Amino acid sequence: MIPKFPFLRFPKKDSSTTRIYKSSRRDFLKLGALAGGGLMLGVTFQCSTKDGEGMFSPNAYLRIDPDGTVTIIAHRSEMGQGIRTSLPMIVADELGADWSEVKIEQAVGDEDTYGNQNTDGSFSVRMFYEPMRQAGATARYLLIQAAAAEWGVEASECVAENGRISHAGSGRSFGFGEIASKAQALPLPDPSQVSLKDFSAYKLVGKDTPIVDLHDFVTGKAVFGADVDLPGMKIAVIARSPVVGAKILSYNDEKALAVPGVRQVVKIAGSGIPPGLNKPLEGLAVIADHTWAAIQGRKALEIEWDMGPNANYDSRQQLEEMKASTQNDGMVRRERGDFQSALAQASQVIDRVYEAPFYAHATIEPPAAIARWEGGKFDIWAPTQHPQWARESVAEATGISLADITVNVTLLGGAFGRKSKPDFLVEAALLAKETGMPIRVQWTREDDLHHDFFHSHSAQRIRVTLDGNRRLTGWNHHTVFPAIGATSNTEELHPSDGELGLGCIDYPFQVPHIRIETHESKAHTRIGWMRSVSNIHHAFAICSMMDEVAEACGKDPVAFNLEMLADDGKLNFEGEIKGDFGNYGESLDDFPWETARLKGVIRRVAEESGWGKSLPAGTAMGFAVHKSFLTYVACVVELRRGSDGKITIPVVHYAVDCGIAVNTDRVRSQFEGGAIFGTSIANTSAITLKNGQVEQNNFDGYQLVRMPESPQKIHVHIIESSRKPTGVGEPPVPPLAPALANAYYKLSGKRVYQLPFRLG
Repeated sequence: MIPKFPFLRFPKKDSSTTRIYKSSRRDFLKLGALAGGGLMLGVTFQCSTKDGEGMFSPNAYLRIDPDGTVTIIAHRSEMGQGIRTSLPMIVADELGADWSEVKIEQAVGDEDTYGNQNTDGSFSVRMFYEPMRQAGATARYLLIQAAAAEWGVEASECVAENGRISHAGSGRSFGFGEIASKAQALPLPDPSQVSLKDFSAYKLVGKDTPIVDLHDFVTGKAVFGADVDLPGMKIAVIARSPVVGAKILSYNDEKALAVPGVRQVVKIAGSGIPPGLNKPLEGLAVIADHTWAAIQGRKALEIEWDMGPNANYDSRQQLEEMKASTQNDGMVRRERGDFQSALAQASQVIDRVYEAPFYAHATIEPPAAIARWEGGKFDIWAPTQHPQWARESVAEATGISLADITVNVTLLGGAFGRKSKPDFLVEAALLAKETGMPIRVQWTREDDLHHDFFHSHSAQRIRVTLDGNRRLTGWNHHTVFPAIGATSNTEELHPSDGELGLGCIDYPFQVPHIRIETHESKAHTRIGWMRSVSNIHHAFAICSMMDEVAEACGKDPVAFNLEMLADDGKLNFEGEIKGDFGNYGESLDDFPWETARLKGVIRRVAEESGWGKSLPAGTAMGFAVHKSFLTYVACVVELRRGSDGKITIPVVHYAVDCGIAVNTDRVRSQFEGGAIFGTSIANTSAITLKNGQVEQNNFDGYQLVRMPESPQKIHVHIIESSRKPTGVGEPPVPPLAPALANAYYKLSGKRVYQLPFRLG
């Protein structure tokens, strides 16, 4: 079943505790663990004690074999963000393992075994930091207890370090493997008996740790989706409906079947309208011996389409209608005070409309999925962010039980939310079942751009009021964009509470009168979530307006933002938000909205960037600050106009407060990539549709920034913190575009109200 807002599939709190239990050899082997008396530890949401041969749960993130090999299971998807490193290193640090000797295994999709595996929403570390610590600490406790019993000493006299248990008094030691069989026979400890290490004792957590996949990435050994090769495998390329909701009236495949290497043409029935978030579009699949033949066969197909109700859709026209709608009253989603009274008493009103286009994910690796149907069971390999939803979707589409579907996760060559949608895996499964052959469905770049789940285009109108003393008294924000939920439910015409909670209704500044409104907008194509979701357009509008208001008030933007934040405290927006403020799935008690932390990143980025210093002629700085996915980020972008008139980005500064930075190397890497991603959004990328069809075909039309257009230096300043860790994959993106736009204004004198804009 698809949740109402799957883009907010945040982890739900579970009343059960982290537990370890003994399992039978049969259960242990069933999930692919190695036999031979190994030590196995599992962290689970639901488990039960079983009789067996003394092995710990196969529901496992950690395995210690008799030869001393420590294997840690990576149950999240690796797409360059380093999660196959960050979570295992937490376990290893608590355990006291020798990191250089640790092996990593990728988990298959299995919610019962591994809990939530949806690698989306920047919550992998936030969700599993404590369970991973507990996993390592419990195993360490048991190993120490076993060693101490063997030596007849107190457990408190023993330590676990570098893969060995040592007794300080006698100098004796055991390798982990030597004592594993003894440890597995011990009763499980009460959680109160297990102590976690102090942060200062960690050797890996909080420091730079290179990703475990780095060598394979740079040497070409890494296995991505299209790298999987099965005996007898055929390649499928699909001619999908050019307009969402289009249906095949008739087709002629004679010329396609005449192409050497083409084996078969198979029709895939689409879901029509609404298209759904986990279903394939209607199309004809050309199955061939190799990719080139499949592509040539697709070109030779003759298809007559019924284009359906979206045949005349024009995204530019809809955007104009969306902009016009913001001139009217909308549905109130947050209200403080009385904006109309602020408007009536205003000495100055600033009224601006901001717009942003559709965006494609444009991952460097287009979608690909491999399916094998054999003996009534599916084996599937794919670069998926959400193997569990993929498994469920295949079951729904084919009528095969979950128990007979295995989804193997390959490395992902970029994802940004696109590869959490399972439509391409469903295509592969349907074709494998229909043909009886192993099938790789291969998307081309054109397929990827034409048939994405796009980030919504948007129109926003913000009106602010200033009193006679040039103080900001009123804030009226209208936002309109097709909702993600409309991809599954045509009745959803307003953005959801979840989408508004991404940088809109949680506007943190102390303005006496606030009114936030939404307007109706239909979805005419597939809408999905992209890196930082609606924070993208909300941050662009809000941070751009805050810069303009600062100027109208005669104040420096950094000083103005600090002044407009409340005294250090916690925000809850109580009594103001009309719906639900989701707080990214977390309670405000556990993850409060703290103005002091927002101020902290503002001050840090100003200091590190040299904000306020005298700049050379032809140089300007822009500032923006935004909180997303529970992480506080401030950004300063510097622009420089050369003697040839071209504008470049010499440097970007970020200050980030993400709580405990588990792997500082990955935090910096995510922000460096986020700056380039954000620059593309701001300057070069846009999707448009005419007659219901995407007009951009490849990277010549949908442009990503090239090296000369990218920031030349990116400095990431991490706030040291002992707070609970939060996300870093998405938070770099929202403040980049407005900081860049604000810098452009300082350099050119032209305000930016429309994305993308060319620096010139």
